[in-house]
Amino acid sequence: MNGYPLIENHGLIGDLQTAALVSTDGVVDWFCSPRFDSPSVFGALLDKDNGGHCTVRPGQQSYATKQLYLPDTAVLVTRFMTEAGAGEVVDFMPVTGTNVTTCHRLVRLIRCVRGTMAFQVEIAPRFDYGRRKHDLHLTQNGAVFAADDGTELTVHPICEPEDQRLLDVLTDQGADLNLSLTLHAGQQRGLILEMGAEGPPDEVRQDTYHRLFDETVTFWRSWLAQSRYTGRWREMVERSAITLKLMTFAPSGAVVAAPTTALPEQLGGERNWDYRFTWIRDASFSVYALLGLGFTQEAGAFIVWLTDRVKEQAGSSGSTGPLNIMYRVDGSSELDEQILGHWQGYAGSAPVRIGNGAATQLQLDIYGEALDSMFFAQQHGFQVGYRGWTAMRANLDWLADHWDQAEEGIWETRGGPQDFTYGRVMSWVAFDRALRLAEAKGWPSAAGRWQTERDAVYEQVMEKGWSEKREAFVQHYGSDVLDSSLLRMATVGFLSPEDPIWSSTLDAIERELVSDSLVYRYNPEASPDGLRGSEGTFSLCTFLYVDALARAGRTDKARLVFEKMLGYANHLGLYSEEIDLTGRQLGNFPQAFTHLALIDATLTLDKVLDGR
Repeated sequence: MNGYPLIENHGLIGDLQTAALVSTDGVVDWFCSPRFDSPSVFGALLDKDNGGHCTVRPGQQSYATKQLYLPDTAVLVTRFMTEAGAGEVVDFMPVTGTNVTTCHRLVRLIRCVRGTMAFQVEIAPRFDYGRRKHDLHLTQNGAVFAADDGTELTVHPICEPEDQRLLDVLTDQGADLNLSLTLHAGQQRGLILEMGAEGPPDEVRQDTYHRLFDETVTFWRSWLAQSRYTGRWREMVERSAITLKLMTFAPSGAVVAAPTTALPEQLGGERNWDYRFTWIRDASFSVYALLGLGFTQEAGAFIVWLTDRVKEQAGSSGSTGPLNIMYRVDGSSELDEQILGHWQGYAGSAPVRIGNGAATQLQLDIYGEALDSMFFAQQHGFQVGYRGWTAMRANLDWLADHWDQAEEGIWETRGGPQDFTYGRVMSWVAFDRALRLAEAKGWPSAAGRWQTERDAVYEQVMEKGWSEKREAFVQHYGSDVLDSSLLRMATVGFLSPEDPIWSSTLDAIERELVSDSLVYRYNPEASPDGLRGSEGTFSLCTFLYVDALARAGRTDKARLVFEKMLGYANHLGLYSEEIDLTGRQLGNFPQAFTHLALIDATLTLDKVLDGR
């Protein structure tokens, strides 16, 4: 891998406004501040030489490493073992809360638990994706890295007065800091790396560290205690829930698709996208998953965020409709795509992209997902409100005029617009859920027109989306290409899970898109998507397949596929976007969509196995 760790060899920590990745070698190689979508401070994951990192590892050349989360928390422990001793690095970020802040702390405690262990520490930030120079200032109590735009990273040592002061063994290597530290069993030191510090660096006492640690542990365990999941796969479900919470921007309630950018879908390929934004289609998945587990506050916050987006652009008549497919976590929509030409990319996978050009695409399915989530939330006691409903009516009026046109589709292909079947199915969902909401609440509506359009969409899909040759529903009209997004047709109620034509579609998908339980999105060779190369199997689609099998009564197969898929999680239970045929994880990591689909599939499987 040319010096790059495997994508899956990482754990995630965060403070509910941003996050960091820590490798099994004790390297923080991805961290952006002050938000998920802000420029990076540590970015060695995308350029090992110029990206920046914070490394804590044994001084010995030979060591074994293990990584785990403190149970029921987002506190990460990386363990190192040698013949001379064993040591640990405990990493976490104190939770920031719901008020936007530029102050973010990354706590790294270093301790020896057996024998003796020498540690090597290097702090080498590279601000603004490595585009800004910085100076290093050592003080009596710590250090400050100051970029030329005023951005600062402050280093606070963790130690006691009787300890050897970390400052005394810090050495500056140009603009970086190095530290050699030997600890005996029971000894511990550490560092707090702080962005946006309000004061100068200061030595932190152990009792202050323990207070931060205890507060963080208490937060996560108290939050997780709200879960009402008691099914068969509790450990995986709860880890997925924590992971989703880590990818939630608390001030707005928006969930980012992943905390990373440009991790490749194919090593050496160009399918490297920025996922540090919030997709509208995640609404349907997140609301179902969060409410299914009992996290009503998070589901409600996301519904508020979604409703705000609907209200902001109601009545818009732009080429992409009144809703964008994705937004920044604060609701803004400026996502201009850029290429960082000075970075080599993960394992040489260029280009490295920030921003996302797909934000301006027309994708009709988002209206169905937005209405579906609002309808589901309404069933669970959330009130949309008059203004939200009025704005959604305007969106439906636009959809009634525009659903019958070519679009880019759910997979954001760049091969030109098509009449995608999934987009039509979700347009049907939009009209269907709107009719149900209006009837249930007695709200004003264009019910006659909505019903007419709903029925027209249905008839068109049945006529043009079905291939007699393939005996299956296909990716877009006029093609014979299969697409695993259509695994949701029965889930959203477009077809009955027992319908013979649905069984036939499932069989066709299994023959062509399933490889030893792993599921591809589609075949790029059969359906050119405007990009070179191929990709791995899509983890989201595997869980969609599990859900579809369970609903269709193929319970044994559903459970086997599910159990196999659990085996592809990393050592912490985390999933990236894709998995290649060697079992290696590819794409941005971890991916919210995959963990949402895992939760949904689990809830469906539990119900089926329990006979509910």
